[in-house]
Amino acid sequence: MSAQGKIRTPLARVRGLGASRSGTQDFWRMRLTSVALIPLTIAFVLIVVALLGRNHAAVVQILGSPLVAILMLLFVVTSVYHMRLGMQEIIVDYVHDELWKIVAVMANTFFCVVAGLACIYALLKLSFGL
Repeated sequence: MSAQGKIRTPLARVRGLGASRSGTQDFWRMRLTSVALIPLTIAFVLIVVALLGRNHAAVVQILGSPLVAILMLLFVVTSVYHMRLGMQEIIVDYVHDELWKIVAVMANTFFCVVAGLACIYALLKLSFGL
Protein backbone atom coordinates (compact mmCIF):
# COMPACT_ATOMS: atom_id res chain seq x y z
CA MET A 1 0.00 0.00 0.00
CA SER A 2 1.31 3.50 -0.83
CA ALA A 3 2.17 6.09 1.80
CA GLN A 4 -0.87 8.10 0.79
CA GLY A 5 -3.17 5.11 1.29
CA LYS A 6 -1.92 4.69 4.86
CA ILE A 7 -2.79 8.29 5.75
CA ARG A 8 -6.40 8.04 4.64
CA THR A 9 -8.94 6.41 6.92
CA PRO A 10 -10.35 3.03 5.94
CA LEU A 11 -13.74 4.62 5.31
CA ALA A 12 -12.21 7.22 2.96
CA ARG A 13 -10.38 4.47 1.07
CA VAL A 14 -13.62 2.54 0.63
CA ARG A 15 -15.58 5.60 -0.51
CA GLY A 16 -12.78 6.76 -2.79
CA LEU A 17 -12.97 10.31 -1.51
CA GLY A 18 -10.03 12.65 -1.65
CA ALA A 19 -9.04 15.48 0.65
CA SER A 20 -11.94 17.64 -0.52
CA ARG A 21 -14.46 14.92 0.41
CA SER A 22 -16.21 15.35 -2.93
CA GLY A 23 -14.56 12.57 -4.91
CA THR A 24 -15.12 12.77 -8.63
CA GLN A 25 -18.58 14.35 -8.58
CA ASP A 26 -17.58 17.55 -10.42
CA PHE A 27 -15.47 15.53 -12.87
CA TRP A 28 -18.46 13.42 -13.90
CA ARG A 29 -20.81 16.40 -14.03
CA MET A 30 -18.39 18.17 -16.40
CA ARG A 31 -18.23 15.09 -18.61
CA LEU A 32 -22.00 14.63 -18.55
CA THR A 33 -22.68 18.24 -19.52
CA SER A 34 -19.98 18.04 -22.22
CA VAL A 35 -21.63 15.04 -23.81
CA ALA A 36 -25.10 16.60 -23.47
CA LEU A 37 -23.87 19.80 -25.11
CA ILE A 38 -22.76 18.02 -28.31
CA PRO A 39 -26.26 17.40 -29.73
CA LEU A 40 -27.65 20.53 -28.07
CA THR A 41 -24.98 22.72 -29.70
CA ILE A 42 -25.66 21.16 -33.09
CA ALA A 43 -29.38 21.84 -32.63
CA PHE A 44 -28.65 25.40 -31.44
CA VAL A 45 -26.49 26.16 -34.48
CA LEU A 46 -29.11 24.73 -36.85
CA ILE A 47 -31.85 26.81 -35.20
CA VAL A 48 -29.77 30.00 -35.33
CA VAL A 49 -28.93 29.38 -39.01
CA ALA A 50 -32.65 28.86 -39.69
CA LEU A 51 -33.40 32.19 -37.96
CA LEU A 52 -30.87 34.22 -39.95
CA GLY A 53 -32.46 36.87 -42.16
CA ARG A 54 -35.97 36.34 -40.85
CA ASN A 55 -38.15 39.09 -39.47
CA HIS A 56 -39.32 39.28 -35.86
CA ALA A 57 -42.66 37.58 -36.51
CA ALA A 58 -41.00 34.59 -38.16
CA VAL A 59 -38.47 34.29 -35.31
CA VAL A 60 -41.27 34.38 -32.74
CA GLN A 61 -43.16 31.75 -34.72
CA ILE A 62 -40.12 29.43 -34.94
CA LEU A 63 -39.16 29.90 -31.28
CA GLY A 64 -42.81 29.44 -30.31
CA SER A 65 -42.60 25.84 -31.44
CA PRO A 66 -42.48 23.65 -28.33
CA LEU A 67 -39.65 21.47 -29.64
CA VAL A 68 -37.47 24.45 -30.58
CA ALA A 69 -38.16 26.25 -27.30
CA ILE A 70 -37.34 23.15 -25.25
CA LEU A 71 -34.11 22.55 -27.19
CA MET A 72 -33.04 26.18 -26.72
CA LEU A 73 -33.85 26.10 -23.00
CA LEU A 74 -31.95 22.83 -22.54
CA PHE A 75 -28.98 24.33 -24.38
CA VAL A 76 -28.99 27.46 -22.19
CA VAL A 77 -29.36 25.60 -18.89
CA THR A 78 -26.76 22.96 -19.75
CA SER A 79 -24.21 25.43 -21.12
CA VAL A 80 -24.56 27.81 -18.17
CA TYR A 81 -24.14 24.94 -15.71
CA HIS A 82 -21.12 23.68 -17.67
CA MET A 83 -19.67 27.19 -17.65
CA ARG A 84 -20.15 27.47 -13.88
CA LEU A 85 -18.42 24.13 -13.25
CA GLY A 86 -15.51 24.96 -15.55
CA MET A 87 -14.89 28.40 -14.08
CA GLN A 88 -15.20 27.03 -10.55
CA GLU A 89 -12.53 24.44 -11.34
CA ILE A 90 -10.22 27.15 -12.68
CA ILE A 91 -10.84 29.36 -9.64
CA VAL A 92 -10.22 26.53 -7.17
CA ASP A 93 -7.02 25.51 -8.96
CA TYR A 94 -5.45 28.93 -9.55
CA VAL A 95 -6.72 31.30 -6.85
CA HIS A 96 -4.67 30.55 -3.75
CA ASP A 97 -5.92 33.12 -1.24
CA GLU A 98 -8.96 31.66 0.53
CA LEU A 99 -10.86 34.96 0.77
CA TRP A 100 -10.44 35.72 -2.94
CA LYS A 101 -11.29 32.13 -3.78
CA ILE A 102 -14.60 32.36 -1.93
CA VAL A 103 -15.38 35.75 -3.46
CA ALA A 104 -14.53 34.51 -6.97
CA VAL A 105 -16.64 31.34 -6.63
CA MET A 106 -19.57 33.40 -5.34
CA ALA A 107 -19.18 35.91 -8.19
CA ASN A 108 -18.97 33.06 -10.69
CA THR A 109 -22.16 31.50 -9.37
CA PHE A 110 -23.95 34.85 -9.32
CA PHE A 111 -22.86 35.66 -12.89
CA CYS A 112 -23.98 32.25 -14.18
CA VAL A 113 -27.37 32.53 -12.50
CA VAL A 114 -27.93 36.04 -13.88
CA ALA A 115 -26.79 35.08 -17.39
CA GLY A 116 -28.94 31.94 -17.36
CA LEU A 117 -32.03 33.75 -16.10
CA ALA A 118 -31.58 36.52 -18.69
CA CYS A 119 -31.38 33.95 -21.50
CA ILE A 120 -34.36 32.00 -20.18
CA TYR A 121 -36.40 35.20 -19.82
CA ALA A 122 -35.54 36.25 -23.39
CA LEU A 123 -36.47 32.83 -24.78
CA LEU A 124 -39.75 32.71 -22.87
CA LYS A 125 -40.60 36.25 -23.91
CA LEU A 126 -39.97 35.43 -27.56
CA SER A 127 -41.66 32.04 -27.37
CA PHE A 128 -44.81 33.00 -25.50
CA GLY A 129 -44.91 36.75 -26.11
CA LEU A 130 -45.03 37.41 -22.38
